[in-house]
Amino acid sequence: MSRIVIATPAPPGSRRGNRVTAERWADLISQLGHTVNVVERYNDQEADALIALHAGRSAPSVRQFRDQYRERPLLLAVTGTDVYGGEFDRGVVTQSLELADRILVLQPKTADDLPAALRAKVRVIYQSAEPPTRRESPRKGVFEVGVVGHLRPVKDPFRAAEAVRLLPPSTTVHIVQLGKALSPGMAERAQKETETNPHYEWLGDLPHEEALAVLARCRLLAVTSLSEGGPAVIAEAIVAGVPVVATRVSGCVGTLGDEYPGYFAVGDTRALAALLDRAERDAGFYDSLRTACEARRPLFRPEAELAAWRAVLAEVGIGRDPAGA
Repeated sequence: MSRIVIATPAPPGSRRGNRVTAERWADLISQLGHTVNVVERYNDQEADALIALHAGRSAPSVRQFRDQYRERPLLLAVTGTDVYGGEFDRGVVTQSLELADRILVLQPKTADDLPAALRAKVRVIYQSAEPPTRRESPRKGVFEVGVVGHLRPVKDPFRAAEAVRLLPPSTTVHIVQLGKALSPGMAERAQKETETNPHYEWLGDLPHEEALAVLARCRLLAVTSLSEGGPAVIAEAIVAGVPVVATRVSGCVGTLGDEYPGYFAVGDTRALAALLDRAERDAGFYDSLRTACEARRPLFRPEAELAAWRAVLAEVGIGRDPAGA
């Protein structure tokens, strides 16, 4: 049994993606027989290995662990903002990547966007998802489209609200947006949009199980992000049987596949509106989205993610499941 610390730049109780991922990983790794401690920052805790989420925000944890333990395994999970955003000093991000023994990505396209010298250290771990514990029937007479994720600029959160305004008066498309407003002014905009747009409502920050129940009743998920590392919500939608339309960015393409029929260009409101209209009115197109998503579903099985973790930990010398599973 090994002692593993997971460092994530989000506090206990947070519903931000990094914290949700860290706690889910802790549960999976504990199933392999290890003791796992999730912390906001590594601070000299005794550990046989460190798993750090976010090359930029967790850079102090990465440096401190490597200074303290030169030979112990350090695994670094990179995010979309690490690779595609300009929020962090590139030198800081690169140093974190260089110090890591393994670089974890959530879909294979991210590896293509990393420096070539680092790619040998990259391992893909698709995020798994469980079917929602509570399901509701789709609302009658309404083609609900979910937009799920905290409201911040990188998510381009109001693109779907703008797109639905372009649809013909006869449309039954209704955008239901879930997530906490994390950037100034976004709560006010979401509230105003709810008041003025009859085809839009913002439900705010719901507990995870409630959010999954809402997603599962939707006819479609729309991912409108400017960039993505590997959106867990796509896995959740696929496992719930909800097809997807998404921006053609690396995180979405790596998750859904190169040939997926439901992509649109970043920021292209008219293209998104056309996809929403077609998904509502063209049963053949909608079925093609559903079929393509169903073909990807095996990637997101919990047992597949557990096997990936077992393999990557074994590579860096962390013992296998004591039961030999």
